[in-house]
Amino acid sequence: MVKAGFTHSTYTNLDCDINYWYRQGTGNKYVFFFHGAGLDHKMFDAQTPIFDDTYNIVLWDARGHGLSKLHGGKRFAFSDMTNDFLKLCEKHEIEKAILIGQSMGGNLAQEIAYQYPDMVEKLLLIGCTKNASKLTIGERITLLFTKPIFYCYPWNTLITQSAKACSNKEDVRQYVRGCFAKIDKATFIDVITSLMGCLREDAEYKFEHPVLLLCGIDDRSGNIKKIAQPWADSDSNITLYMIKNAGHNANQDNPERVNTLIKEFIF
Repeated sequence: MVKAGFTHSTYTNLDCDINYWYRQGTGNKYVFFFHGAGLDHKMFDAQTPIFDDTYNIVLWDARGHGLSKLHGGKRFAFSDMTNDFLKLCEKHEIEKAILIGQSMGGNLAQEIAYQYPDMVEKLLLIGCTKNASKLTIGERITLLFTKPIFYCYPWNTLITQSAKACSNKEDVRQYVRGCFAKIDKATFIDVITSLMGCLREDAEYKFEHPVLLLCGIDDRSGNIKKIAQPWADSDSNITLYMIKNAGHNANQDNPERVNTLIKEFIF
């Protein structure tokens, strides 16, 4: 459970009831947490307590995830999440924030920084690939066949394999399985394939903000571990740390190390 002090609220945007959790701080500093594909806001339970009462904290169940149900016939689209973010900022009169995202959430944080750089103070990216990246021919072919391959997989098998890919720890894998069980197979496939929409071939793009990039040493998801060091080497605004004893969900596998790095980066 998210620690005491958070208010659970909802708002409707683009045919989805977005559920979010907000802790009002005493200052004008805002932190957004964006979770990974198929998961929910609870994946950051170990991170929210490190922020003192001066920080305003926002977590959500992204559209199509957790409690944030899509209206009948509405399908998940990655681009809609950016609009969801803007609506939430408008609702709470937020002009600038620190963005913390894991996997899909990290892709969203990058997209916001790309489109609306003035709204971003810092970025913290956990286990996510690079949005402004040129894909290899092999990676393009893999993405092309992802959707039909996933549809051939039995849903229970897809859940089990996804949980194994996310973490080294059984309790985290159990959490992942529980999250996946709350969404349907078609929506999950829409989520995964929609992530292609955030990719753009822009080799010259550099971040305008300080970026902390964290990657689990045992991350086996896509090209994330492969590109982490070259990505950091290509942009002086990025500081990379490889997290020991951690897979794709590094903040859940090794929260002690991740929390220490967050504190050093933000405070």
